[in-house]
Amino acid sequence: MTRRVPASVLIFLATWIPYLVIGVYLVSEVQLFFGDALSRVQSAQSVLFSRTPHLAAIGFIFTPLTAIVQLPLTALTPWIPEMTTQALSAVIMSSAFMAGSVVQASGIARDQGLRPLVAGTFTTFYAINPMIVLYAANGMSEAPYLFFLAWATRRLIRWVSSDDVHELVVAGIALGLSYLTRYDGGAAALAAAFVVGWVTYTRRDRRKRVSRTLLDITLVVAPSALAFLAWAAAGWLITGDAFAQFTSEYGNAAIIAQSGGSGSSTTGDAIGFSLTEIFILAPLLPILILGVIGVRARRHRLAAMLPALLIVAVLAFQVFGYSRGSTFGFLRFYMTVVLLAAVIALLSVPLREQVPMRREGRHSDILPARPYASRWSNKIAATIVIVVVATAIPVTAAGMTSPKYAPQEFALGSVVDPRPDSVDQKYLGEQRIVRSFSTERALAQYLDGLDLPDGAVLCDTVYGFAVVVQSERPRQFVIPSDRDFAQLLNDPVGGGVRYFLTVPPEGRGLSDAVNQRYPTIYENGAQIGVLVLEARNQGADLPDWRLYQLV
Repeated sequence: MTRRVPASVLIFLATWIPYLVIGVYLVSEVQLFFGDALSRVQSAQSVLFSRTPHLAAIGFIFTPLTAIVQLPLTALTPWIPEMTTQALSAVIMSSAFMAGSVVQASGIARDQGLRPLVAGTFTTFYAINPMIVLYAANGMSEAPYLFFLAWATRRLIRWVSSDDVHELVVAGIALGLSYLTRYDGGAAALAAAFVVGWVTYTRRDRRKRVSRTLLDITLVVAPSALAFLAWAAAGWLITGDAFAQFTSEYGNAAIIAQSGGSGSSTTGDAIGFSLTEIFILAPLLPILILGVIGVRARRHRLAAMLPALLIVAVLAFQVFGYSRGSTFGFLRFYMTVVLLAAVIALLSVPLREQVPMRREGRHSDILPARPYASRWSNKIAATIVIVVVATAIPVTAAGMTSPKYAPQEFALGSVVDPRPDSVDQKYLGEQRIVRSFSTERALAQYLDGLDLPDGAVLCDTVYGFAVVVQSERPRQFVIPSDRDFAQLLNDPVGGGVRYFLTVPPEGRGLSDAVNQRYPTIYENGAQIGVLVLEARNQGADLPDWRLYQLV
């Protein structure tokens, strides 16, 4: 008798393989790279293959999980150089995690007792959303972040119905991992504390109400609190700065200041911009919200909606941050609304039958207070919701072509519809984004061809990460994560450094350690170097490079 393959495994493979194929095509054929993806690969590369390999080389500006999970793949670089030079480790990582988020969305559908056809349709529309497909393929942190949020949300929905403490524990672990993926995971953890506290307090006996409420809140929040404290402590012990993301010259605040601001001049403009971004990703979300309230209120099942507040909190955190000028208004920062729309849509279809839970607690709410929906009401509701969800796909695809609202995504237009002879300014702008990091790749190949010894080229990684990660000889570079970086920066010739790789001292280049130590190095070599190579950057919003040989 053959064992049946679980549906979750089939769904994972059915989505992971296409995501992976698209990702490999983008990096190997199109050579389209995203900066944050390359940066995380370079962090993992530094841990294993820098001149001074050590775990702390992963850096403390961004939370570490996206880079850490790539370490096993990065370790294969001696045999498969493309793991780093073409960021294949990032592509494998993001495609797998995004496929996992699809599995979680499908799991919510199954938990709600939806028919296979309806559940499959919902899952398919989520999986083929253009933003989901792109960020499954491009190696960014959005994929693992969406997975952990979806995992936590699903487990909390199950906990609300079953009162199974195991679901609560798993939700807490997922939230802790989401924080280690992105800082705004902390907003989701705070929302989870509110949801769990409210649900537990309202359904417990008076004698144990307060104690059980505090216990349940602790269970769901403890992993995130531990992750927060451990990461802050590690940063403080190693670098002397517990919150480098906010205080470091490499951190988010410094990046925004060096870039000339977040993009919106007033709070009102920022809020309006954010709402537009959300509309692009989930155009009919208000209809879904009204639908789920109507369906759930009619059957006194509103509690199951509360876990969606985790995702709402993340969106609110992003809108607030952008309105305060502390983050950028990138479309990808709002893509959690795609998951929110999927969750609300699934909860909007009235139950026809209840899927039994593995374990039920004392205060489970498995049986509804009113009868299940009729067959026809179920079909009508499912059809309406499916149409609403499907509408998001063309709207999102159209929104992703806007340079204003999708500055990192609109370049895909030239990939989907190549026009090599076009002189249209928008198309040329798309091509410049596609060519991002091509100059850095050429520099890496040029330096590799010199056959230099270890520690021959000193550069900062504020921009230099793209050169280092695309090199097959990362040990030839002296970078800030090296333990002797400051020493060699002050005495390069005595330490065997032969070259300085420099960028203009403007914008983010102001934080470049080479520019800070030698303010005129880019202009004239600071009387210690002779210009041997100048490279005009072919990419968008990236600096020109100069290579100086030390004398």
